[in-house]
Amino acid sequence: MVKAYLALEDGTVVSGKLFGAEREAEGELVFNTAMTGYVEALTDPSYKGQILMMTYPLIGNYGVCREDFESDGVKVEGFVVRELCKHPSNWRSEIGVDELLKEYDVPGIEGVDTRMITKRTRIYGAMKAVISVGEHDVEKLVERAKNQPSITEMDLVDKVCVREPKRFEAEKSRYEVALLDHGIKMSIVRQLLLRNVTVDVLPYYYPPEKIIEKGYDGVFVSNGPGDPARISESVESIRKLAGKLPIAGICLGHQLVARAFKAKTFKLKFGHHGANQPVKDFESGRVFISSQNHGFAVDEKTLPRELEVTQVNLNDMTVEGLRHKEIPLISVQYHPEAGPGPHDTYFFFDEFVRMLKEYR
Repeated sequence: MVKAYLALEDGTVVSGKLFGAEREAEGELVFNTAMTGYVEALTDPSYKGQILMMTYPLIGNYGVCREDFESDGVKVEGFVVRELCKHPSNWRSEIGVDELLKEYDVPGIEGVDTRMITKRTRIYGAMKAVISVGEHDVEKLVERAKNQPSITEMDLVDKVCVREPKRFEAEKSRYEVALLDHGIKMSIVRQLLLRNVTVDVLPYYYPPEKIIEKGYDGVFVSNGPGDPARISESVESIRKLAGKLPIAGICLGHQLVARAFKAKTFKLKFGHHGANQPVKDFESGRVFISSQNHGFAVDEKTLPRELEVTQVNLNDMTVEGLRHKEIPLISVQYHPEAGPGPHDTYFFFDEFVRMLKEYR
Protein backbone atom coordinates (compact mmCIF):
# COMPACT_ATOMS: atom_id res chain seq x y z
CA MET A 1 0.00 0.00 0.00
CA VAL A 2 1.18 3.53 -0.84
CA LYS A 3 1.67 5.85 2.13
CA ALA A 4 -0.43 9.03 2.14
CA TYR A 5 -0.83 12.10 4.33
CA LEU A 6 -3.76 14.27 5.28
CA ALA A 7 -2.70 17.81 6.28
CA LEU A 8 -5.02 20.48 7.72
CA GLU A 9 -4.51 24.22 7.78
CA ASP A 10 -4.32 24.23 11.60
CA GLY A 11 -1.09 22.20 11.44
CA THR A 12 -2.62 18.75 11.99
CA VAL A 13 -0.93 16.07 9.85
CA VAL A 14 -1.88 12.38 9.93
CA SER A 15 -0.59 9.49 7.85
CA GLY A 16 -2.53 6.64 6.31
CA LYS A 17 -2.76 4.40 3.27
CA LEU A 18 -3.75 5.60 -0.17
CA PHE A 19 -6.63 4.10 -2.14
CA GLY A 20 -8.34 5.25 -5.29
CA ALA A 21 -6.32 7.40 -7.68
CA GLU A 22 -2.62 7.82 -6.95
CA ARG A 23 -2.55 11.60 -6.92
CA GLU A 24 -2.93 14.55 -4.57
CA ALA A 25 -6.06 16.55 -3.76
CA GLU A 26 -7.00 19.86 -2.14
CA GLY A 27 -10.29 21.07 -0.71
CA GLU A 28 -12.28 21.99 2.37
CA LEU A 29 -12.51 18.97 4.69
CA VAL A 30 -16.05 18.21 5.90
CA PHE A 31 -17.40 15.26 7.87
CA ASN A 32 -20.57 13.28 7.13
CA THR A 33 -22.27 11.43 10.00
CA ALA A 34 -24.41 9.03 7.91
CA MET A 35 -23.81 5.31 8.51
CA THR A 36 -24.79 4.38 4.94
CA GLY A 37 -25.09 6.18 1.63
CA TYR A 38 -21.43 6.73 0.79
CA VAL A 39 -22.14 6.14 -2.92
CA GLU A 40 -24.78 8.88 -2.99
CA ALA A 41 -22.48 11.21 -1.01
CA LEU A 42 -19.49 10.61 -3.29
CA THR A 43 -21.59 11.43 -6.36
CA ASP A 44 -23.43 14.42 -4.86
CA PRO A 45 -22.39 17.58 -6.79
CA SER A 46 -22.84 19.65 -3.60
CA TYR A 47 -19.49 18.21 -2.40
CA LYS A 48 -17.54 19.76 -5.29
CA GLY A 49 -14.53 21.60 -3.88
CA GLN A 50 -14.55 19.50 -0.69
CA ILE A 51 -12.74 16.49 0.74
CA LEU A 52 -15.33 14.20 2.30
CA MET A 53 -14.66 12.34 5.54
CA MET A 54 -17.07 9.72 6.90
CA THR A 55 -17.44 9.46 10.68
CA TYR A 56 -18.73 5.87 10.50
CA PRO A 57 -15.55 3.76 10.77
CA LEU A 58 -16.15 1.00 8.19
CA ILE A 59 -16.90 2.19 4.66
CA GLY A 60 -17.42 0.15 1.49
CA ASN A 61 -18.86 -3.04 2.99
CA TYR A 62 -21.82 -3.15 0.57
CA GLY A 63 -19.82 -2.04 -2.45
CA VAL A 64 -20.98 0.29 -5.20
CA CYS A 65 -24.13 0.12 -7.32
CA ARG A 66 -24.28 2.68 -10.16
CA GLU A 67 -28.05 2.80 -9.80
CA ASP A 68 -27.43 4.79 -6.60
CA PHE A 69 -25.43 7.56 -8.32
CA GLU A 70 -26.73 11.10 -7.77
CA SER A 71 -24.90 12.45 -10.82
CA ASP A 72 -22.70 11.27 -13.68
CA GLY A 73 -19.78 10.38 -11.40
CA VAL A 74 -17.75 11.09 -8.27
CA LYS A 75 -17.75 14.82 -7.41
CA VAL A 76 -15.74 15.00 -4.16
CA GLU A 77 -12.11 16.14 -4.37
CA GLY A 78 -10.93 13.40 -2.01
CA PHE A 79 -12.23 10.76 0.42
CA VAL A 80 -11.15 10.06 4.03
CA VAL A 81 -12.17 6.94 5.99
CA ARG A 82 -11.09 5.02 9.09
CA GLU A 83 -11.20 1.61 7.42
CA LEU A 84 -11.99 0.66 3.83
CA CYS A 85 -13.67 -2.67 3.15
CA LYS A 86 -11.67 -4.46 0.44
CA HIS A 87 -14.18 -7.26 -0.15
CA PRO A 88 -17.75 -5.90 -0.27
CA SER A 89 -20.67 -8.29 0.07
CA ASN A 90 -23.99 -7.30 -1.48
CA TRP A 91 -25.98 -8.73 -4.38
CA ARG A 92 -26.30 -5.24 -5.93
CA SER A 93 -22.58 -4.47 -5.76
CA GLU A 94 -20.81 -3.95 -9.09
CA ILE A 95 -17.39 -2.67 -7.94
CA GLY A 96 -15.69 -1.56 -4.73
CA VAL A 97 -15.04 1.99 -3.50
CA ASP A 98 -11.34 1.70 -4.40
CA GLU A 99 -12.20 0.89 -8.03
CA LEU A 100 -14.83 3.64 -8.13
CA LEU A 101 -12.37 6.32 -7.06
CA LYS A 102 -9.73 5.04 -9.50
CA GLU A 103 -12.31 5.26 -12.31
CA TYR A 104 -13.00 8.94 -11.59
CA ASP A 105 -9.38 9.86 -10.70
CA VAL A 106 -10.14 10.76 -7.08
CA PRO A 107 -7.73 9.89 -4.23
CA GLY A 108 -8.71 8.46 -0.88
CA ILE A 109 -6.88 7.87 2.39
CA GLU A 110 -7.67 5.21 5.01
CA GLY A 111 -6.26 4.32 8.40
CA VAL A 112 -6.94 7.83 9.67
CA ASP A 113 -8.27 8.69 13.13
CA THR A 114 -11.49 10.20 11.79
CA ARG A 115 -12.91 10.62 15.31
CA MET A 116 -10.04 12.90 16.32
CA ILE A 117 -10.31 14.98 13.13
CA THR A 118 -14.09 15.27 13.50
CA LYS A 119 -13.68 16.55 17.07
CA ARG A 120 -11.09 19.11 15.90
CA THR A 121 -13.43 20.22 13.12
CA ARG A 122 -16.28 20.71 15.59
CA ILE A 123 -14.02 22.85 17.77
CA TYR A 124 -12.18 24.89 15.12
CA GLY A 125 -14.58 24.69 12.17
CA ALA A 126 -14.24 23.22 8.67
CA MET A 127 -10.63 23.53 7.50
CA LYS A 128 -8.80 23.54 4.21
CA ALA A 129 -6.91 20.30 3.69
CA VAL A 130 -4.52 18.41 1.40
CA ILE A 131 -4.25 14.69 0.64
CA SER A 132 -0.66 13.94 -0.41
CA VAL A 133 0.99 10.78 -1.74
CA GLY A 134 4.33 9.33 -0.61
CA GLU A 135 6.95 10.94 1.61
CA HIS A 136 6.62 14.71 1.96
CA ASP A 137 7.75 17.63 4.08
CA VAL A 138 4.80 17.98 6.46
CA GLU A 139 5.42 21.70 6.98
CA LYS A 140 5.08 22.28 3.24
CA LEU A 141 1.84 20.27 3.21
CA VAL A 142 0.37 22.47 5.95
CA GLU A 143 1.40 25.57 3.98
CA ARG A 144 -0.32 24.13 0.89
CA ALA A 145 -3.48 23.61 2.91
CA LYS A 146 -3.35 27.18 4.22
CA ASN A 147 -2.61 28.81 0.87
CA GLN A 148 -5.34 27.18 -1.22
CA PRO A 149 -8.42 29.32 -1.92
CA SER A 150 -11.30 29.24 0.54
CA ILE A 151 -14.65 27.72 -0.50
CA THR A 152 -16.03 31.28 -0.36
CA GLU A 153 -13.57 32.30 -3.08
CA MET A 154 -14.39 29.54 -5.56
CA ASP A 155 -16.95 29.40 -8.36
CA LEU A 156 -17.98 25.74 -8.16
CA VAL A 157 -21.44 25.66 -9.74
CA ASP A 158 -20.01 26.06 -13.25
CA LYS A 159 -18.11 22.79 -12.74
CA VAL A 160 -21.19 20.68 -12.03
CA CYS A 161 -24.20 22.24 -13.81
CA VAL A 162 -25.55 21.29 -17.24
CA ARG A 163 -24.46 23.35 -20.26
CA GLU A 164 -27.49 22.58 -22.40
CA PRO A 165 -31.13 21.93 -21.40
CA LYS A 166 -31.82 18.30 -20.53
CA ARG A 167 -35.35 16.91 -20.48
CA PHE A 168 -36.73 14.18 -18.21
CA GLU A 169 -40.20 13.17 -19.40
CA ALA A 170 -42.70 11.86 -16.86
CA GLU A 171 -44.61 8.75 -17.97
CA LYS A 172 -47.99 10.40 -17.32
CA SER A 173 -46.98 14.03 -17.50
CA ARG A 174 -49.38 16.53 -15.89
CA TYR A 175 -47.02 19.45 -15.36
CA GLU A 176 -43.80 20.78 -16.85
CA VAL A 177 -41.22 22.42 -14.61
CA ALA A 178 -38.05 24.40 -15.33
CA LEU A 179 -35.28 23.30 -12.98
CA LEU A 180 -32.42 25.78 -12.53
CA ASP A 181 -29.40 23.51 -12.15
CA HIS A 182 -26.58 24.31 -9.73
CA GLY A 183 -25.56 20.67 -9.27
CA ILE A 184 -28.80 18.72 -9.18
CA LYS A 185 -29.11 15.39 -7.38
CA MET A 186 -30.94 12.81 -9.50
CA SER A 187 -33.10 11.81 -6.52
CA ILE A 188 -34.81 15.22 -6.80
CA VAL A 189 -35.62 14.60 -10.46
CA ARG A 190 -36.89 11.10 -9.63
CA GLN A 191 -39.25 12.45 -6.95
CA LEU A 192 -40.73 14.94 -9.40
CA LEU A 193 -41.13 12.28 -12.11
CA LEU A 194 -42.95 10.03 -9.64
CA ARG A 195 -45.49 12.85 -9.24
CA ASN A 196 -46.06 13.11 -13.01
CA VAL A 197 -43.94 16.24 -13.36
CA THR A 198 -41.81 16.52 -16.51
CA VAL A 199 -38.51 18.25 -15.71
CA ASP A 200 -36.38 20.42 -17.98
CA VAL A 201 -32.99 20.76 -16.30
CA LEU A 202 -31.62 24.16 -17.38
CA PRO A 203 -28.29 25.92 -16.75
CA TYR A 204 -28.57 28.21 -13.73
CA TYR A 205 -27.93 31.23 -15.97
CA TYR A 206 -30.83 30.38 -18.33
CA PRO A 207 -32.75 33.60 -19.17
CA PRO A 208 -35.89 33.94 -17.01
CA GLU A 209 -37.70 35.58 -19.94
CA LYS A 210 -37.36 32.34 -21.92
CA ILE A 211 -38.73 30.32 -18.97
CA ILE A 212 -41.85 32.51 -18.97
CA GLU A 213 -42.15 32.33 -22.78
CA LYS A 214 -42.05 28.53 -22.80
CA GLY A 215 -45.08 28.33 -20.54
CA TYR A 216 -43.72 26.18 -17.73
CA ASP A 217 -46.03 25.39 -14.82
CA GLY A 218 -43.37 26.16 -12.22
CA VAL A 219 -39.70 26.61 -11.37
CA PHE A 220 -37.47 24.46 -9.19
CA VAL A 221 -34.16 25.79 -7.84
CA SER A 222 -31.67 23.00 -7.17
CA ASN A 223 -29.02 22.20 -4.62
CA GLY A 224 -25.35 22.73 -5.43
CA PRO A 225 -21.88 23.50 -4.05
CA GLY A 226 -20.25 26.62 -2.68
CA ASP A 227 -21.22 30.06 -1.45
CA PRO A 228 -24.67 31.35 -2.53
CA ALA A 229 -23.30 34.90 -2.48
CA ARG A 230 -21.31 34.08 -5.63
CA ILE A 231 -24.33 33.10 -7.77
CA SER A 232 -25.89 36.43 -8.68
CA GLU A 233 -27.41 35.17 -11.96
CA SER A 234 -29.77 32.79 -10.15
CA VAL A 235 -30.71 35.40 -7.56
CA GLU A 236 -31.70 37.82 -10.33
CA SER A 237 -33.68 35.10 -12.16
CA ILE A 238 -35.64 34.20 -9.02
CA ARG A 239 -36.50 37.88 -8.51
CA LYS A 240 -37.85 38.12 -12.05
CA LEU A 241 -39.81 34.84 -11.83
CA ALA A 242 -41.27 35.32 -8.33
CA GLY A 243 -45.00 35.92 -8.56
CA LYS A 244 -45.13 34.88 -12.21
CA LEU A 245 -44.68 31.12 -11.58
CA PRO A 246 -44.68 28.84 -8.50
CA ILE A 247 -41.13 28.42 -7.17
CA ALA A 248 -39.54 25.80 -4.91
CA GLY A 249 -35.93 25.65 -3.74
CA ILE A 250 -33.81 23.00 -2.05
CA CYS A 251 -30.56 23.52 -0.09
CA LEU A 252 -28.47 26.01 -2.13
CA GLY A 253 -31.75 26.80 -3.92
CA HIS A 254 -33.27 27.70 -0.54
CA GLN A 255 -30.41 30.11 0.17
CA LEU A 256 -30.72 31.69 -3.30
CA VAL A 257 -34.47 32.18 -2.81
CA ALA A 258 -33.74 34.03 0.45
CA ARG A 259 -31.07 36.17 -1.20
CA ALA A 260 -33.49 37.03 -4.02
CA PHE A 261 -35.59 38.78 -1.36
CA LYS A 262 -32.57 40.69 0.01
CA ALA A 263 -31.87 38.34 2.93
CA LYS A 264 -28.27 37.44 3.76
CA THR A 265 -26.51 34.11 4.13
CA PHE A 266 -23.54 33.11 6.28
CA LYS A 267 -21.02 30.28 6.52
CA LEU A 268 -21.67 27.70 9.21
CA LYS A 269 -18.84 26.61 11.48
CA PHE A 270 -18.70 23.06 10.12
CA GLY A 271 -21.95 22.70 8.21
CA HIS A 272 -24.67 20.07 8.30
CA HIS A 273 -23.64 16.85 6.55
CA GLY A 274 -25.54 13.70 7.44
CA ALA A 275 -28.87 11.91 7.55
CA ASN A 276 -30.05 12.60 11.10
CA GLN A 277 -30.69 16.36 11.41
CA PRO A 278 -33.86 17.14 13.42
CA VAL A 279 -36.18 19.73 11.86
CA LYS A 280 -39.27 21.16 13.56
CA ASP A 281 -42.24 22.17 11.41
CA PHE A 282 -44.20 25.03 12.98
CA GLU A 283 -47.51 24.37 11.19
CA SER A 284 -47.87 20.71 12.19
CA GLY A 285 -45.72 20.78 15.33
CA ARG A 286 -43.96 17.64 14.12
CA VAL A 287 -40.23 16.98 14.24
CA PHE A 288 -38.75 15.39 11.11
CA ILE A 289 -35.39 13.68 10.76
CA SER A 290 -33.77 15.04 7.62
CA SER A 291 -30.85 14.46 5.27
CA GLN A 292 -28.60 17.51 4.87
CA ASN A 293 -25.45 18.61 3.06
CA HIS A 294 -24.60 22.30 3.22
CA GLY A 295 -22.04 24.69 4.66
CA PHE A 296 -24.05 27.93 4.50
CA ALA A 297 -27.34 29.06 6.04
CA VAL A 298 -29.90 31.87 5.82
CA ASP A 299 -29.55 34.69 8.35
CA GLU A 300 -33.00 34.84 9.94
CA LYS A 301 -32.45 38.39 11.25
CA THR A 302 -32.22 39.70 7.67
CA LEU A 303 -35.39 38.07 6.31
CA PRO A 304 -38.01 40.48 4.92
CA ARG A 305 -41.56 40.52 6.30
CA GLU A 306 -43.02 38.74 3.26
CA LEU A 307 -40.98 35.59 3.97
CA GLU A 308 -41.99 33.54 6.98
CA VAL A 309 -39.91 30.81 8.61
CA THR A 310 -41.81 27.50 8.51
CA GLN A 311 -39.18 25.13 9.93
CA VAL A 312 -36.03 25.29 12.07
CA ASN A 313 -33.11 23.00 12.83
CA LEU A 314 -33.38 21.85 16.45
CA ASN A 315 -29.59 21.42 16.80
CA ASP A 316 -28.66 25.06 16.16
CA MET A 317 -32.02 26.79 15.39
CA THR A 318 -30.97 27.77 11.85
CA VAL A 319 -33.67 28.37 9.22
CA GLU A 320 -34.81 25.15 7.53
CA GLY A 321 -37.96 26.27 5.69
CA LEU A 322 -39.39 29.42 4.13
CA ARG A 323 -42.73 30.38 2.63
CA HIS A 324 -43.79 33.61 0.93
CA LYS A 325 -46.94 35.07 2.47
CA GLU A 326 -48.50 36.26 -0.78
CA ILE A 327 -47.13 34.34 -3.79
CA PRO A 328 -46.56 30.59 -4.43
CA LEU A 329 -42.98 30.16 -3.20
CA ILE A 330 -41.51 27.63 -0.76
CA SER A 331 -38.01 26.44 0.08
CA VAL A 332 -36.21 24.07 2.45
CA GLN A 333 -32.60 23.87 3.57
CA TYR A 334 -32.51 20.07 3.95
CA HIS A 335 -32.77 17.44 1.20
CA PRO A 336 -36.38 16.15 1.15
CA GLU A 337 -35.49 13.62 -1.57
CA ALA A 338 -33.21 11.97 1.03
CA GLY A 339 -30.65 10.30 -1.18
CA PRO A 340 -29.58 8.83 1.22
CA GLY A 341 -31.59 9.30 4.40
CA PRO A 342 -35.04 9.05 5.98
CA HIS A 343 -38.21 9.67 3.96
CA ASP A 344 -39.90 11.92 6.54
CA THR A 345 -39.88 14.97 4.26
CA TYR A 346 -41.10 13.61 0.90
CA PHE A 347 -44.21 15.75 1.48
CA PHE A 348 -42.26 18.80 0.24
CA PHE A 349 -42.68 17.53 -3.33
CA ASP A 350 -46.40 16.96 -2.78
CA GLU A 351 -46.69 20.55 -1.56
CA PHE A 352 -44.93 21.81 -4.67
CA VAL A 353 -47.30 19.83 -6.91
CA ARG A 354 -50.27 21.28 -5.03
CA MET A 355 -48.89 24.74 -5.75
CA LEU A 356 -48.64 23.88 -9.46
CA LYS A 357 -52.23 22.66 -9.50
CA GLU A 358 -53.62 25.71 -7.67
CA TYR A 359 -51.66 28.18 -9.79
CA ARG A 360 -52.80 26.55 -13.03
